[in-house]
Amino acid sequence: MPQPPPPSGAPVKARLSVGQKVGAGLALAAMAIVGGVVGAAVTTSFQPRPVASSTVSAPGAVFKKASDQLTVAEVAAKVQPSVVMIQGQTGEGSGVILSEDGLILTNNHVVVGAGQGGGQMTVKFSDGRTAKATVVGTDPTTDLAVVRAQGVSGLTKATLGDSDRLRVGDPVLAIGSPLGLDGSVTAGIVSALDRTLNLGDEQRPQLPPGWWQQQDQSPPTTIGGAIQTDASINPGNSGGALVDAAGELVGINTAIASDAAGGGVGFAIPVNTAKQVSEQLIQHGKVTHAFLGVSVTDAMGDVPGALIREVTAGSPAEKAGLQQGDLITGIGDKMVDGGDTVVGQVRGFKPGQEVKITYMRDGKTHEVNVTLQEQN
Repeated sequence: MPQPPPPSGAPVKARLSVGQKVGAGLALAAMAIVGGVVGAAVTTSFQPRPVASSTVSAPGAVFKKASDQLTVAEVAAKVQPSVVMIQGQTGEGSGVILSEDGLILTNNHVVVGAGQGGGQMTVKFSDGRTAKATVVGTDPTTDLAVVRAQGVSGLTKATLGDSDRLRVGDPVLAIGSPLGLDGSVTAGIVSALDRTLNLGDEQRPQLPPGWWQQQDQSPPTTIGGAIQTDASINPGNSGGALVDAAGELVGINTAIASDAAGGGVGFAIPVNTAKQVSEQLIQHGKVTHAFLGVSVTDAMGDVPGALIREVTAGSPAEKAGLQQGDLITGIGDKMVDGGDTVVGQVRGFKPGQEVKITYMRDGKTHEVNVTLQEQN
């Protein structure tokens, strides 16, 4: 049954419908090749104007952030050396350089696709050089992974930004290797923030012969806090960079949602999440996640939220007094409009962190502070 509208005055949070397909870096509609080859850039500004290629003799439109004034071409030139193509026997994607000696951040599903069949991954840099790559660590829960390019030095590492400072309408560039076209750049804006995505639970059609394809066998996962953008993202962009107007990394391009009728929208994992995960993968080879201890489903009544179906014995939820049948309506300062929101939000917290849970029981609203534990 469709969700009824929230009470008057409550903000409405859009969610992807069943008819919209969310794929890990794979559009489910007819696809067009966008972006360009190495060095290509698209110019844009806050005022409507035709899209044009930037040249040396004709400066591009100004791409502003705070006191910085950079053209799209200047941002692209700054970031492209930090973005790589990751190739494998059965798939390919993109990655972002984290260190001068070859640490590269990408998506877990890119590593899974490129490493199938026992093949070894190869990293192609913006200057045309290639190097073999090995896996440092993967985290299917957040769809992130770190690989290391072998025998390299002096690489240009990405400048990490702060995804918490993003606002809807901020200009962004997506840089990666869509459909095998390495070094491609597309421009857009931040369309929305704090989206919840379900990845890996939809069937994907086969692409026409000769087109890029990835045999993604990653398990389904739910990602919270995703950045939505209208910058064109296509297969092969997965693991690539979403950067702001100063050329700072604000997200890792991860998914596309579309219907069968036309174009879709892209999603990226916030860089603050990616930074936290990548640091753990580099140091320990694995990631620890927060655990609340509830099984939830979407609410069916007049109030949007997540209905608790089961509470795990001995869990933080049980210790805080949450019960089966309680309706979770908020986590921290975020409204909850369904079960996926609870899963995505909890995965964004750290073990040991105290979180305020707002819930309804017997028609009354309650609040409780829950200290999350490490997931076993």
